[in-house]
Amino acid sequence: MIGALHVLEHHLTVYRRTWRGSLFVSFLSPLLFLAAMGFGLGSLIARGPVRTVDGVSYLAFLAPGLLAATAMQIGYVETTYPIMARIQWLRTYDGMLATPIGVLDVLAGEFGWLALRLALGSGVFFLVMLIFGTVHSGLALLAIVVAVLTGLAFAAPILAFTATQRTDNSFALLGRLLITPLYLLGGVFFPIHQLPQLIQGIAWLTPLAHGVALARGLAVGGAVPGAGIHLAVLLVYAAIGIVAARITLPRRLAP
Repeated sequence: MIGALHVLEHHLTVYRRTWRGSLFVSFLSPLLFLAAMGFGLGSLIARGPVRTVDGVSYLAFLAPGLLAATAMQIGYVETTYPIMARIQWLRTYDGMLATPIGVLDVLAGEFGWLALRLALGSGVFFLVMLIFGTVHSGLALLAIVVAVLTGLAFAAPILAFTATQRTDNSFALLGRLLITPLYLLGGVFFPIHQLPQLIQGIAWLTPLAHGVALARGLAVGGAVPGAGIHLAVLLVYAAIGIVAARITLPRRLAP
C-alpha cells in the first residue's frame, strides 16, 4: 500500500509540470465540441419539426455523452504511449522496482493515478457543462463518478494490452478502429435506438454506450432504465482489465 502511494506521488509530481498539456483534452476540446455541435447543430435541430432529441435540447443531450466519451479518450491516451514509455523507453518501472516497491504496488499506483486523472478531467468537463447550462438535476454530480468508471472500463483493459506490446504500432490502430468509431456508435451524438438493429447490439456490448446512458440520465434528471445493468457492465469491464493487467504487467516486468 505504501509503495502504491509512492507511485501515485511520482505521477502527481510529474503532473505538476505537465498539466498544461492536458488542458486541450480536459477543457478546450469539450468547450469547442459543445459550442460547435451543441449550439451550431443544436440550433438547426431546434428549428426543425421535432426540435428536441429524446425529449431534451440537443445541447443537453450532447453534453453528458461527451463527458463519458472524453473519459474514454483520457483512459486511452493515459494507458498507451505513457505506459509503453515507462516500461520500455524511459524504464521508469525499472527504477521503481529497484526500490522496495513491488510490481503490484506499481499496478495499484497506476490505477490510483488513472482514477484521479479521470476525476480531474471529468470534473473540469462538468464545470463546462455548468457554464453551458446543461445540468438539470442535483444527481448530475454523480455523472463524474460514471465518467471515471467509463474511463477505467477502457483504461484497465488497454493497460493490460499495452503491457504485452513491444512497439507502439498497434496504438494508432486501436484509436482508429475502436476509440474513434465508438464516438459515433456509443450514443454520444445521436440516440443508439436510431441505429440499425445489428449496430445497436454491437454498441451495447461496449462500455461507452452504458456510460453515456448513465451520465445522460443523471444530467437531465430523468429515469435511467437499466441503471444497474449499465453500472454492472462498467464494473465488469474495469475488473476484467485489472485482473488481466495483474497478469500481463508482472510478466513484462519480470527480470
